[in-house]
Amino acid sequence: MARTIAQIQKSIIDAKNADAIIGASGSSSLNSTSNVAIWLLWTYIIAVCQWTLETLFDAHKTEVNAIIANQKPHTLQWYVSKAKAFQYGMVLPADSDVYAIVPPVDPSILIVAYAAAVELSSLVRIKTAQLIGGVLAPLSGGQLTSLAAYMNRIKDAGVRLQVTSGNADNLHLAMNIYYDPLVIDDSGARIDGTDPTPVKTAINTFLDSLPFNGLFILNFLTDALQAVEGVRIVQVVNAQANYGSTAYMPIYVEYIPDAGYLVLDEAYFDANVNYVAHGVI
Repeated sequence: MARTIAQIQKSIIDAKNADAIIGASGSSSLNSTSNVAIWLLWTYIIAVCQWTLETLFDAHKTEVNAIIANQKPHTLQWYVSKAKAFQYGMVLPADSDVYAIVPPVDPSILIVAYAAAVELSSLVRIKTAQLIGGVLAPLSGGQLTSLAAYMNRIKDAGVRLQVTSGNADNLHLAMNIYYDPLVIDDSGARIDGTDPTPVKTAINTFLDSLPFNGLFILNFLTDALQAVEGVRIVQVVNAQANYGSTAYMPIYVEYIPDAGYLVLDEAYFDANVNYVAHGVI
């Protein structure tokens, strides 16, 4: 990275001071302390020239790195970035993977808010989702068809893609919640009235905090719930999830949502949560 002009000038002055002839004790010492001394002005001129050269070197390095990066075999993250750059309804220039209109553009055409690329045995799967009213949702059929056409046009030759966008996986939770009766009542509500469903709120907050296509870890959820004020012990009786019309599968340790995101089945949770006062004789 280019040094500042002041840093370069100081290095020149330090070298001058160390010189046996023009240094502070040399036979031809340049020792004027005037800000307009000729020798000092020359050090500034040379420093500016050197700074300009180093700045040009930095710009050249950045340009070369960008060229090299574009020539590399595309990574999974490249496919994710390209999916998020998709502009719904816009024409992609021929023989290009870059739209003629670059951001900032109308956010309504940047429909892919979240994406993940997963390498399978014979293809790369691109999972996608959009935001509707701040809530993750699948792309419509027409949107997904257009996105798939775009991704297949820009992909590396020989790479098979599967572009998907599905409804959230459903999470079923059955729990025993042992609570502090000074904070929470037997319905699970805070006694002070600030939150009628603090446990359910914490579950939804935890799920919302997971990265797209991130790993759901049951122990981490338990830790998050036991951090809720008034919750003493969390016992997971049953945890299971499904996607689409598939059968529910048990979650013992961890789970990766097929759609990339996971939502709590609140009706199931309400019917299968049991609140137990802790420490009551």
